[in-house]
Amino acid sequence: MDTSQMLSDTLSLLKQAADNLRGNLDEEQVQLYQLAMAESEIQGAAAFLELAQDSGTLVQELAACYAADKCVGTLERFRRSPAAFGVSRDDLFPDWACSRWTDPATATQLGEQLIAQGLPEVPLDNAHSIVRSTFADFGRQVVEPLAESIHRENLLVPESLLTQLSEMGCFGLSIPESYGGLNPDEAEDTVGMVVVTEELSKASLGAAGSLITRPEIMARAVLDGGSQAQRARWLPKIASGEKLCAISVTEPNTGSDVANVALKASRTEGGWLINGGKTWCTFAGRADYILLLARTDSEASPPHKGLSLFVVEKPVERGESFVYEQPQGGRVEGRAIATLGYRGMHSFEMFYDNFFVPDENLIGEDAGQGKGFYFTMRGFMGGRIQTAARACGLMRAAFEKSLEYTTQRMVFGQSVADYPLTQEKVCRMASAILANQAHTLKVAHMIDAGEGTMEASMVKLAACRAAEWVTREAVQLFGGMGYAEETPVSRYFADARVLSIFEGAEETLAIRVVGKALVTRSN
Repeated sequence: MDTSQMLSDTLSLLKQAADNLRGNLDEEQVQLYQLAMAESEIQGAAAFLELAQDSGTLVQELAACYAADKCVGTLERFRRSPAAFGVSRDDLFPDWACSRWTDPATATQLGEQLIAQGLPEVPLDNAHSIVRSTFADFGRQVVEPLAESIHRENLLVPESLLTQLSEMGCFGLSIPESYGGLNPDEAEDTVGMVVVTEELSKASLGAAGSLITRPEIMARAVLDGGSQAQRARWLPKIASGEKLCAISVTEPNTGSDVANVALKASRTEGGWLINGGKTWCTFAGRADYILLLARTDSEASPPHKGLSLFVVEKPVERGESFVYEQPQGGRVEGRAIATLGYRGMHSFEMFYDNFFVPDENLIGEDAGQGKGFYFTMRGFMGGRIQTAARACGLMRAAFEKSLEYTTQRMVFGQSVADYPLTQEKVCRMASAILANQAHTLKVAHMIDAGEGTMEASMVKLAACRAAEWVTREAVQLFGGMGYAEETPVSRYFADARVLSIFEGAEETLAIRVVGKALVTRSN
């Protein structure tokens, strides 16, 4: 059967399930989570099939296999308890559930071709192809040689690398040209940001690809909510790399529950006093600016309307702990949290004690009071699509290293790559990578057209989950050496695990953003 028909049937099933849910975020958590994850994967399959139309036979067949796999996977999600989704068992056993595209022999054949030819590149226009080539070379020649030592020795990203990335314009990818960035004034270029992020993440997630996330989030928040004077003051310095930034939203007791942030900002003469704690503030030590979400109104209902967004300015600190005391007596402390992976920037636990922030550092100034939640969400939209691109880069790195190793490693008299199980794994890994690349680029185009807020969360869900699986399979293909720190796939595996947690934890995005939106749209 034509995979497009399989996809159409599955989308109808998902719509039927959404129709039958009320969107109760507490009682229907399991159903909303399953619905969101399935929809995210199916939309990725649709994007892959669309991209494959103008590609060669290999990509077309990989897209068909991926789509069939995800369609069957959606049925499996619902078969456990069809009544919970309000669907009939008859809907879960269609004629197409077994087809050529779900046959292991097809996957094995495609895997053999991939081992011989390598992973196909996703097509881009000429301008973005040049960008991809430029940053691929930079990642390979400059970042990769540093990546292993930064990870294993838990080093801060070296200043030499920050300087080169600044000179290439990496911190101004989402900032308009009129403020010194690379983004055209008349339109966004999220696609360009995605391409650069993917190539740098392929070289190193912590030491390169993730450096763009913080300026991406801050720039979008300032562009959306900042006054003209604030844009002119902060954006050129961020774009040039003169000032680096960190984002401070998460708190120990709230996690991804952004609406209930408790760190307090109280009025004082000429500004605000910040008191309380934050956690997981990545790059806080090295950063000059910290974009800080704080509660300015404890009585607001709903609670998110009592939040405001500030820019904290501080001296650069390169250690794993720091204390900065203001002349007027305010104080901020930071302590780096030891992490499994994602090293290079250090993630800090922060404590503010009567830390003074002037009025002009409240984003939107007086008009921005109580609007911090919305400005933060605008920033997170960019951060989430960027995280999907990070996941794609990490997957590609793991895939390429696996391909190289399996062709050289001999087991039981032949190379690992010659075994059908390896070939089947290679097919599924490549399909997942290409599907999520296609999906990420499609959502990037939507954002550039002024849409895609929910879809940015959706593609983050799918890509980050896929990155965990692809890097896991890479470690498995390496066998014992995959668990050794001396092989890069162990780093990719450790790094991938964080992707489903930050920029909105998987469960929160699935239930409260994507799942809720799907039910709302349906109803």
